[in-house]
Order: sequence, then C-alpha cells, then structure tokens
Amino acid sequence: MDRTQDPRARRSAARGSYAVGDERRARILDVAVEHFAQWGFHASSLARIAKDVGITQGGLLHHFRSKEDLLVSVLRHSDEQDIARFFATEARSAVEAFETLVALAAYNAARPGRTRMFNVLAAEAGERGHPAHEFFTRRYRTVIGHSARPLRAAVERGELRADTDCEGVAAEAAAVMDGLQLQWALAPDTYDMAGRLHTYLDRLLRSVTVDGSGLPARP
Repeated sequence: MDRTQDPRARRSAARGSYAVGDERRARILDVAVEHFAQWGFHASSLARIAKDVGITQGGLLHHFRSKEDLLVSVLRHSDEQDIARFFATEARSAVEAFETLVALAAYNAARPGRTRMFNVLAAEAGERGHPAHEFFTRRYRTVIGHSARPLRAAVERGELRADTDCEGVAAEAAAVMDGLQLQWALAPDTYDMAGRLHTYLDRLLRSVTVDGSGLPARP
C-alpha cells in the first residue's frame, strides 16, 4: 500500500509537522526575549531575530505576522507562564500573598533575559503609541486587582486592620517590586532582589496587620 495514501501515515506526518512548528515558534519567542531585552522594541530587527533562530525572515513571519505581533506574543507567553506558576490559586492569607511576590522576585532573578526585557519594554510602553502600551496598562490593572483580593479577604477575617487600603497596598507593593527589579538589573551579582523585597513587604505587612505580625523569616 502506498504510504502517502495511508491515513495513519498522514496523521503521523501531520503530528510531526505540528511538533516542529511548535518547537520553532518556542525558539523564536526565546530569541525575541533576548533581543527585546538588549535593544528594546524599536531597535530590534526581525531579520536579526530570524538569523539567530536559524531561519529566514519569511519563515519567522509564517509564525508571527509582524514585529508587533511577535512582541505581544512574547509578553503574553511570559505572563501566562507566571500566572500558571504563581497565581493559579488564590492566596489564603495576606502572608501567603506577599510570600508569593517574594517567590516571583527570586524566580525573576534566575531568568535575567526575561526580566531585563520586562524592564526595557515597560519603560518604552509609556508612549501611548507603543504596541505594548495596552498590554502593560491592562497587566498592572490585573496584577493590582489580583493582589488586592486576598488582602480584602484578610480584612474581613480580621487579619488586617479594617481601614487598610487594599488596592493602595497592592499598588505600592507592585511599584516597589518593579523599582527593586530595576536596581537589581544594574548589578545582579551583588543585589539580593528577593531579600530586599522580603524586608520591605515584612515592614509593610506589620503596618497593616491587627497584631503587628509580619512575614516569616526566609529559609
């Protein structure tokens, strides 16, 4: 029997083709992270990204319609990974919510390329015309909302003071986290980003807990 006519052979070939396509797409995303981290969006080149992947620019455009599409895909992919890893379940207490942020900071320190990219693109995206402007605007709104929910629940349980501004605390924590991340990027080998964030969040938590308790010591 001609294997080209065998449905099983065709299905196997299709699966192999999809696997190769998925692997190549993932490789493009990984390389794009490094380019956006080093040059930002405007100075990055699809031709250089494609060359580092080992494909033509036309081959890259087969997976991503434009540089804007690639940028948004990179950011969404990274965000989805973080959500699945750290925020798939709701924190059960204010302590757990803050400990999750410390764990995220430690994780960010272990992936400098992605973290540098985030710093560069977040700064660039302040321009309303930047293709990542809407992404970062929505992301901060989502992050603050997600962080504020367990704090409001902690107020209802009597864990936090009744006058706690949960959205304000969440926004402040996000701002400090990003500020520490910028300082870490300047001297990553000598700057304990997670440790400094733990110290700050411990102090912040003590200011809003009913009994003045803070975070457990880091292991």
